[in-house]
Amino acid sequence: MAAGCCGVKKQKVSQDSHHNNGYRLSLYPINGVERRLVVSTEMCCFCFDVLYCHLHSFEQPKVPRFTNDPYPLFVTWKTGRTRRLRGCMGTFTAMNLHGGLREYTLTSALKDSRLAPISRDEMPRLHCSVSLLTNFEDAKDYLDWEIGIHGIRIEFVNEKGSKRTATYLPEVAREQGWDRIQTIDSLLRKGGYKGLVTNDVRRSIRLTRYRSEKMTVGYAEYIAHRNNNNYQYKHLANGCTSKVL
Repeated sequence: MAAGCCGVKKQKVSQDSHHNNGYRLSLYPINGVERRLVVSTEMCCFCFDVLYCHLHSFEQPKVPRFTNDPYPLFVTWKTGRTRRLRGCMGTFTAMNLHGGLREYTLTSALKDSRLAPISRDEMPRLHCSVSLLTNFEDAKDYLDWEIGIHGIRIEFVNEKGSKRTATYLPEVAREQGWDRIQTIDSLLRKGGYKGLVTNDVRRSIRLTRYRSEKMTVGYAEYIAHRNNNNYQYKHLANGCTSKVL
């Protein structure tokens, strides 16, 4: 099932990052042990490829070179210098990355109900983020998570007795300057809760925390990446004459 998320700003790449055959690889610690990121620049570029081909009625890109392992994932589109949100959708069901990124590239760009579909004229101003979700854990309570480290997914019963869910990716609370209670209250509202938010309501929440591997690529970096690699759609890299903002 598709889920919406709040947009996030561009992530700075760690100084431990390096490039390998067009992939941006980073090391980050989980429980004190460094592991290599799966998410890559190529995944974001593939999302740009898929959206560009769809908007221009070109044949869709061939199978990409990155791993096709299954992950829960989100694709986020932002625009301009202020990184205004233009779409963010994803799934908590693990999907093979080739098909999952292809599907949620278009779902997030064209079917986010909060926003108008992205048009072809917007392409030069876009930034694409791919988030792969990992390390899911059941929290002890609604406060059992850390800002800037965990994303959270809540399940709750609204004032009409209906079960609802909502999620924020790990970056959201920190970017908004929220504490944990403010984040929970905002997430309840996002999920459609319209009643008074009390401590009893908060305590009734079932919360799952998770982590995210995230990569962001802007349009200019996308074009440069495609020009520097043997690319099947040279007209995407060479034929786009719109000004990059």
